[in-house]
Amino acid sequence: MPILHPMGKRGIWVRVMAALASGLLMAGIFAPYDFTALVWVALLPFLAAVWTLEGKKKAGRGFALGYLSGMVCFLIQLDWLSVVTGAGAIILPLYLALYWGVFGAFAATLGNPWGSSRLGATGIAFSNAAIWGVLEIARGWMLTGFGWNGLGIGLHDQLPMAQAADLLGVAGLSSLIIFVQAGVILAIGNRKWRPAVLALFTVAAMATYGMARIHLEHGHPSKRLTALLVQLNIPQEAGEVLWTAEQVHMGYEEETLKGLAAHASTPPDWVLWPETALTGRVLTTDDGTSAMWQANNITTYQVREGSTPFHLIFGAVELEGYEREGELVEKDPIRAYNSLVIQDPDLRLQTFRKHHLVIFGETIPFVDSIPLLQKIYEQQSGTEYGGSFLEGTTLSPLPVPFGPTSIGVIPTVCFEDTVPRLTRKFIRPGPQIIVNVTNDGWFKETQGAEQHFQNARFRAIELRRPMLRCANTGVSAAIDSTGSTRHPDTGMDQILHDGSGSSFTRGTLLTTLKVPWVPGFSLYACVGDAGLLTVGTLAFFLAVMRRKTKNVHAAL
Repeated sequence: MPILHPMGKRGIWVRVMAALASGLLMAGIFAPYDFTALVWVALLPFLAAVWTLEGKKKAGRGFALGYLSGMVCFLIQLDWLSVVTGAGAIILPLYLALYWGVFGAFAATLGNPWGSSRLGATGIAFSNAAIWGVLEIARGWMLTGFGWNGLGIGLHDQLPMAQAADLLGVAGLSSLIIFVQAGVILAIGNRKWRPAVLALFTVAAMATYGMARIHLEHGHPSKRLTALLVQLNIPQEAGEVLWTAEQVHMGYEEETLKGLAAHASTPPDWVLWPETALTGRVLTTDDGTSAMWQANNITTYQVREGSTPFHLIFGAVELEGYEREGELVEKDPIRAYNSLVIQDPDLRLQTFRKHHLVIFGETIPFVDSIPLLQKIYEQQSGTEYGGSFLEGTTLSPLPVPFGPTSIGVIPTVCFEDTVPRLTRKFIRPGPQIIVNVTNDGWFKETQGAEQHFQNARFRAIELRRPMLRCANTGVSAAIDSTGSTRHPDTGMDQILHDGSGSSFTRGTLLTTLKVPWVPGFSLYACVGDAGLLTVGTLAFFLAVMRRKTKNVHAAL
């Protein structure tokens, strides 16, 4: 007996409308709409549409429906890109929709429940769910990757349900959500209770696991670290800062001193400034010796004068240098990095050079051999192309002394806090904090900053490490190892915002984080994306074997 009945040729427009509906529902899950309850139903129309396809062209039609749904979803989600590049706001969604198309082709063929099956409802739901998760991993990797707004990110404000991200990552959460929705569709279409029970059991298991993990995380022995986050909300047009260098440096001096004075009774252990906060360069030699331009030295000295000693963490442009006549000078040709810098109370420097560069923002591949790419960049961004940054190579956390031991800083710059496969490479035993310095001012006061934050907070859950984020504008916040932004004592939200609740503001925020001395276990930290890729491979071969079994039955 068929699991779902085909709608026939007359159902083509019904399927198109279903695909459009799923695209719209998916877009509504994320900022600025944040209808996060839709995460549990968004793909129901789409699954029903592709599973009722029939005929020899099912794969192509499934791809078309998936592409249409994904295109609508990403065009709405990523319209904030138009602030910088109108072409990018169209081209990127058109590319990302390909992954939805591939899923549609799979669901319509190998993952289609039509006809007899040795897998049954559970196997069908499992295979579709796993392939969806694998495709999310793929789009976060291909062409340097853009894994933004996977389905699992929709659980960002449902923390008990989000805790399972520490198993197979946020893409694994997406797979669980697809499994639930597939179970619902199969229960409706087959009029049997077993798929519905499996769906309800999965939801209950996720909630139970999440509450248990939150309880365990709060019970780990820990020590409190206080950090002052400083945000100036400096205006800019694309990559061009609209303040002078003097205004920038004076702004950080004034706002930091104001924040330190306001919290003189509870001085911070760390002070954080955002990505490329200071305009002066940092020079580093091949043997690791570092020094800063005088403008940076003056500003960092000013904020330390008369204050309790603290570590200062900020972003700056770092240049490779060498010693000449007792001074550090930059190499020629210039080799530049977008770096995170840690300055200790004795003014010694550590640096981390960003790995994951943003295409057409920090680097333009093949620009030397294809000069047209430079002209396209300048036309779209409205700024002159000043050359590409180079990629960093080190995967070592930056140690920061803290009491009798040290805390390992897991450094991330800009969008690197949305790249889990990179962040997990810095995991080591012992106390660690993920630190992100970023600047979402490129996209002005759009939902891009909130979407960035929604994606970033999952790194804390996946890896069971607390997180500090400091932005020029966007979302500056403290996040504990469960993904919560609540203060451990007061329960107040540790997100910098103004009186109206907007995060696009100037100010400081004193945060407190409990740093686990022995962090909780995370399967994702151990196996990374290999876990879900293994599950996806198994699911694919099960679907292939099911198809072979079906064909044998048809021949008999």
